[in-house]
Amino acid sequence: MVAAFALPALFLLVFCVSAYKDRRRFRNAVLLGLTFVTFSFALLVQLTALPSWAAVAVVGLVFLVPALGSLALGVFLVRNGMTMIRKEGRRPANLLSMLAGLGIFGMTALLITIPLLDSVLLSGLAATLTAVVAYVSFIFLCFLGYAFLYGRIKVRGDVDHVVMLGSGLIGGDRVPPLLASRLRKGQEIYEAQLARGSRPPVLLTSGGKGSDEKVAEARAMADWLIAEGVPAEHITLEDRSRTTEENMEFSRQIMLAHDPDYRCVVVTNNFHAFRAAMMARKAGVNGQVLGSPTARYFLPSATIREFVAVFWEHRVVNLWICGALTAAGTGVTLLAL
Repeated sequence: MVAAFALPALFLLVFCVSAYKDRRRFRNAVLLGLTFVTFSFALLVQLTALPSWAAVAVVGLVFLVPALGSLALGVFLVRNGMTMIRKEGRRPANLLSMLAGLGIFGMTALLITIPLLDSVLLSGLAATLTAVVAYVSFIFLCFLGYAFLYGRIKVRGDVDHVVMLGSGLIGGDRVPPLLASRLRKGQEIYEAQLARGSRPPVLLTSGGKGSDEKVAEARAMADWLIAEGVPAEHITLEDRSRTTEENMEFSRQIMLAHDPDYRCVVVTNNFHAFRAAMMARKAGVNGQVLGSPTARYFLPSATIREFVAVFWEHRVVNLWICGALTAAGTGVTLLAL
């Protein structure tokens, strides 16, 4: 029995080492997912050695729970999509959760219908599509699970800077609720540092001026913090950036100029924290990323959007694997005809 769990134990060990070295790597998410998958297979291999009640529980956990969970997830995503349309409008980005839910029901209907048609060609195409969807689903679950773990990070020790990433303004100069959540989180970290008797960290507001904005996001963010009682001398503006990548790079330059041995935390919304952490690592920012609360109805679509972005950022590997699965499935189907 011990030998059956050697592979998941190995993946767990590699995951722990990788996460210890740098928690901001996407490979940590994949290693965590492989740990759970191989552990599930190890349990299935050992079914005959388990008591009957334990064997039933394992089969239920490995097969029944994911199947019922997928259907429940489909219902949730469709309902969330309707909420998003009602509250945020019919923009394409707001339709993601509904489309994902409908996709789950579509795949379920396909898997039920294809065997009834008794067609080798359709069965082969369905099997190929299922393999590709299974891979994408696996990567999504890896992303979701590790993003959840990454979001549990706490600030430990002193920090020199608290970087708050900007987002669009309301009316060209007012801070919207989404951005206010980031600023409140940054202010909480600032006040916690003061309560410990530490040197006040610099609150670095990061965001340039969009074409439809009257002032730079950094300026509006700084004004919001000052109105909340933060001394203006404890705030620094980075008002050139237009993207998250530029937020990281330009903020890094300011922090390096202030102290080459700086330590910081970066604040964004919780759904964006893990991807922002990967960007921070790529830019060479010395710090982790913390997430601030987001309205619950907004989270599913925002999380799916973040996953799509991460998937595309690793498109060379992901598209190669999807292409290989498609080619393999097509080849098997042609041989069977």
